[in-house]
Amino acid sequence: MKDTTRRNLLKVGAAGISGMAALSGRAAAQETDMTGISPGTISSAEKLLGVEYTDAEREQMVSALEDQLSAIQQLRAVDKPNTLAPAQTFDPRLPGLDYPAAKASSATTASITPQTGLPSDSADIAFAPLTKLAGWIRSGDLTSRQLTDIYLDRIEQLDPKLHAWIAVMPERARAEADAMDAELAVGNDRGPLHGIPYGLKDLFDAVGARTTWGAKPYSEREMAAADSTVVRRLKDAGAVLLGKTSCGALAYGDIWYGAVTRNPFDPREGSSGSSAGSASAVAAGLCGFAIGTETLGSLVSPSHRCGGSALRPTFGRVSRAGGMALCWSLDKVGPMARSVGDLGHVLAAINGYDADDAGSLQSSFGFQPTTDFSGMKIGFDDAWLEAAGDVEKAAFLEARRLGATFVRFKLPELPSAPLPQQLLAEAAAAFEELTLSNRDDDMVWQEDPAWPNSFRAIRFVSAIDLIQVDRLRRLWMQAMHEAFEGIDLVIGPNFSSGMLTPTNFTGHPSLVMRAGFQDTRPRSIFGQPQDETAATARTPIAISMWAPLFQENTLLSFGAALEDALGVAGERPSL
Repeated sequence: MKDTTRRNLLKVGAAGISGMAALSGRAAAQETDMTGISPGTISSAEKLLGVEYTDAEREQMVSALEDQLSAIQQLRAVDKPNTLAPAQTFDPRLPGLDYPAAKASSATTASITPQTGLPSDSADIAFAPLTKLAGWIRSGDLTSRQLTDIYLDRIEQLDPKLHAWIAVMPERARAEADAMDAELAVGNDRGPLHGIPYGLKDLFDAVGARTTWGAKPYSEREMAAADSTVVRRLKDAGAVLLGKTSCGALAYGDIWYGAVTRNPFDPREGSSGSSAGSASAVAAGLCGFAIGTETLGSLVSPSHRCGGSALRPTFGRVSRAGGMALCWSLDKVGPMARSVGDLGHVLAAINGYDADDAGSLQSSFGFQPTTDFSGMKIGFDDAWLEAAGDVEKAAFLEARRLGATFVRFKLPELPSAPLPQQLLAEAAAAFEELTLSNRDDDMVWQEDPAWPNSFRAIRFVSAIDLIQVDRLRRLWMQAMHEAFEGIDLVIGPNFSSGMLTPTNFTGHPSLVMRAGFQDTRPRSIFGQPQDETAATARTPIAISMWAPLFQENTLLSFGAALEDALGVAGERPSL
């Protein structure tokens, strides 16, 4: 079965009904009555587990279940901060295989050349790709401080309509911009991001602001005492932090404790999620680029909705240290921008092993774009055309004209619906305290697909079933490796291709990019029209590409060429 929306993916997980009711549930004051378990209790719980025992077997199980509950109570008494990763960590690399790009190398990064002809209109400057911004800074036509003030002014003017920022940090931003201007004046050039202002998804610590995770129960956390790794690396690269962009509460959706983040192309609708504020801010020209995350669609979905580009790197390539953990075996950090090429410069800055992240991998990256695709093989499934819209079909046709050879690609015949059970279980473990203390009632979003309900329901999945899900994940890793054999990248629809779920669980990199526009009515977080009688608006449509592990440069090179051929990346929202 292939799920086509994030709602279906998480709804499958939230509706999962396997597990022992006697071993779980909502405990007031984190204490469970360990007495009163009877064969009748077990018989009722069997309906949730999908098994059936005999009367004698139930009698025999009573004492074992009481011992299990006692152990669980001891486990709950242990302090387990969000930063505590499980002992077992995910590695997307299959044993016995060679991944050349994952070895240490002296790869270089594409350089920036000075640009002249600075526009007089500040909006034209704000919407320019970071390569142009960096070029104007190199030529002296623009300073980082001037650019920072342009973005801060735009945020002040437009964010009351978009709600894309949880915390703006003007003092830090201007201080960093001044420092970068001073360095450049004496010839110290940190690289392509030198002096470029950016937005940071509010899952990551940055000195000068709280890290709220977009959730009401955490909105009054103490100010961050240190920068997260991604912030430190961007600072080392010369980037200027404008502030914290909004994210759906605990990295899901576009609803945070203060508002709903809006799509700049149609502010009547939310920006999807959960990198909602980063996508909205990039699309509205409120920063040069932004940082987002993806566990299961949180880079793809808001970029599709708001019309930006985003790169989901190979799992383990970018450190998550200093950021909120939702799902230790799935969380990934990636750049978001208005131009595909810009993503490569950001990835080059944030890439690298970090001992503070249990899932971090040693992997080199140097953005070296290529333009000759004559030897490239691109996978495509003709069946995807049946569900594709006109914009997607036109993009696929344009891709065929770039000189690569298109070959047949087939998604492995394995079920993907069970995989999100693992996400939900890890997320519920990461935020167990919310469920057991009833503080989940403080979350703003309380509908069926939202975290509070999902966290409660997933507690009824058995440990055995979760291990079987993990074994299925290994099957997917093996099958996807075979499916990519001899293929440089795959291109297809974001959601209806069925690629979103398995490639997140196998750790493969993905690029989402604007393909064109169509007229739509305001949509819900999951894409359904909210009002069939509402007037339509011109909104973006995106497509996705996927590549073998560690082959981000292939994605970015072909994506940049396709972006140029389509000629739609520069269209702006009329705010």
